[in-house]
Amino acid sequence: MSAGPSDEELLAAYAAGDARAFGALYDRHERPVYRYFLRQGAAPALADDLLQETWMAVIRHAVRFEPRARFTTWLYTVARSKMVDHWRHRDVAVSFDEAANDPDEAPLELPGSDADRPDVQALSRAQAQAFVAAVEALPAVQREAFLLQTEGGLSLEEIAAITEVGHETVKSRLRYAMTKLRSAMEAWQ
Repeated sequence: MSAGPSDEELLAAYAAGDARAFGALYDRHERPVYRYFLRQGAAPALADDLLQETWMAVIRHAVRFEPRARFTTWLYTVARSKMVDHWRHRDVAVSFDEAANDPDEAPLELPGSDADRPDVQALSRAQAQAFVAAVEALPAVQREAFLLQTEGGLSLEEIAAITEVGHETVKSRLRYAMTKLRSAMEAWQ
């Protein structure tokens, strides 16, 4: 995290009327929350809608926010709630195909002349798609814990609070998720 005001300070400043503080907060967290929705199975249009609903909830409740936990814990609790509400109200089949082909989510490439070669780029893209498929194949509770940790940067305690399960349950879900992901990616190593 960069130097400057904390997320909690930015939210308090926004609640006090500083619109620029909200902009800074949004800029910090917009892409990770959007990716969280995509990787939870939302199509890009749905992820946009859920993202907007999440930030509207942040706006509505900013004045009542009490920093008992980190802002990100609260933000991902709101995001998860929006996703769960969507699942409850709609029976939607989802696919990660669109997310895997999102040009904004291109795999990280190390600098060097080989990175520009088409065969290397194709291999890198295929590996990224295999990883997305492996994440998609995780059981929902394991995928959720994995995404909250990797996309949200949340601790085990924060994930436990958001998902309303015990600390050890979160540890188990993450351990099983990592084991399955490592196994799925063995062919790429």
